[in-house]
Amino acid sequence: MLINRRQAGACLAGLALAACGKKSEETGATNTVKVNKESFGKLSDGREVDIYTLSNGKGLVARVMNQGAIVQSVKVPDKSGNVVDVVLGFDNLDGYLQKNPYFGAIVGRYGNRIGSGKFALDGKTYNVVVNDGKNSLHGGNIGFDKKYWGAREVPNGVEFTTTSADGDQGYPGNLTAKVTYTVTPDNGLRIDYTATSDKDTVVNLTNHSYWNLSGQGNGLILDHEMMIDADRFTPVDAGLIPTGELKPVEGTPFDFRQPTAIGARINEDNEQLKLGGGYDHNWVLNRKGGSVELAARAHDPKTGRVLEVLTDQPGVQFYTGNFLDGSVKGKGGIAYPKRSAFCLETQHFPDSPNHPDFPSTELKAGQEYKTTTIFRFPAA
Repeated sequence: MLINRRQAGACLAGLALAACGKKSEETGATNTVKVNKESFGKLSDGREVDIYTLSNGKGLVARVMNQGAIVQSVKVPDKSGNVVDVVLGFDNLDGYLQKNPYFGAIVGRYGNRIGSGKFALDGKTYNVVVNDGKNSLHGGNIGFDKKYWGAREVPNGVEFTTTSADGDQGYPGNLTAKVTYTVTPDNGLRIDYTATSDKDTVVNLTNHSYWNLSGQGNGLILDHEMMIDADRFTPVDAGLIPTGELKPVEGTPFDFRQPTAIGARINEDNEQLKLGGGYDHNWVLNRKGGSVELAARAHDPKTGRVLEVLTDQPGVQFYTGNFLDGSVKGKGGIAYPKRSAFCLETQHFPDSPNHPDFPSTELKAGQEYKTTTIFRFPAA
């Protein structure tokens, strides 16, 4: 069984306030989020794509849409009060319907890679769609990032729902997934994931937002300081599939236990960095309990903006935009070059179905997958 832990209905010291409806320990105020719905365009079959603007009146404004359950924009102030968008993406729907590197999307059924596009479950081998060399990436050719999600407003946010039929992209079971975005009083964008299936299957959902705390399209992220609370990471082979080793970060360029500039060691003569073209690896988080905990913290010294990532997941994929090459033009027509953003994808480990020693991503029929991640922006 996949163990994605969340205290049902609990208030996690200011983290789950959107769900609990209690006062913030930091602000002393009840969380009141304005939700505004508007059209973002239409699909070729005429279905309306809606975008929802979530604002808590305290500095965080997020825009999420039902196509791909995508985070289209997150605006936060800097130390001088200047508000900019810190998420890469597009100004219109057409950009998201073209080939792009999963900007802001929910990816699944299996976020990250499955080696050779196959895994065994209940004594049967399943072959899933291969779309990354010989491997499967982010759920196949038609993953959750390309799905049209149903939407309904909920207190302090919006809930998106999609279904994936038995055999979709090769995965077993009729699966229903829900992703709920809410804004918390302490400037957090909270993401709650749930899923159920009528057959045993594997599930690994995550959000694939690209962050630049200087502002999207505003230079590189090499000066950003990163902290990742992890003593180990999972080395990869040439196909970026984990070897199975849990390697200590100590003495390597992968040691971010203390805040370190992303660019400080990214070009070192290190085999793993060469394989990833930079950082594109899973860190094994130092878990202390079963609830949402701080996993990573990014700081932009220029603007003072801080991004804290809290999760109940066992791993986080830290990716430094190594495959961006300037060919994709995003918001305002700005080209996004290599290392102009980073991703912190909270998740189970890549290729877990093929590594019995990794935390299991199996979801038993009739049971519920649950996990929570919060992207929080403390005052600069």
